[in-house]
Amino acid sequence: MRKFSTKDLTLAAMVAALYAVMGYFGNIFGLTFGPVQFRFAEALTVLPFLFPCTVPGLFVGCLIVNLLSPYGIFDIVVGSAATLIAAAWTGKLKSKWLAPLPPVICNTVLVGFTIGWAEAGGFTAALPAAWAWNGFTVGVGELTVCYTLGLLLLETLPKIGYFRSIIPEKRLALR
Repeated sequence: MRKFSTKDLTLAAMVAALYAVMGYFGNIFGLTFGPVQFRFAEALTVLPFLFPCTVPGLFVGCLIVNLLSPYGIFDIVVGSAATLIAAAWTGKLKSKWLAPLPPVICNTVLVGFTIGWAEAGGFTAALPAAWAWNGFTVGVGELTVCYTLGLLLLETLPKIGYFRSIIPEKRLALR
């Protein structure tokens, strides 16, 4: 594993800050939390496809946003872990068309469970149905955000001179 350079650390910190600002902004409009969520900051979870160093920044940004979660500590831990797992997984993929898929899968399963758990009151008979429904609604929002805004990022960033210059060559070759 290679060490993080100052540039890598700066990029990760900028992504964390951007994720947090986008998450808080979405919360103003009621889009960040709840069974139906369009957390626009989740579009950033495709960035590890181009910039593997952004994984910790995405985790920290999500953790900061989840401090506002109405689902408490469980969402702070599980929701942030979902973003961390998704970002790390995305960084390992070889196709930009698959890059938005890990955030969709991880959030559908883990965040859907978290909301279902809160609604069902723990391990009750209502949990499977609540998990399925909330997984579906979170997944639809995640799919929409990641496959529209996320793919737009993956398509646009390499065309911008500054970003093209800092994308690792092996990542550019995967596009």
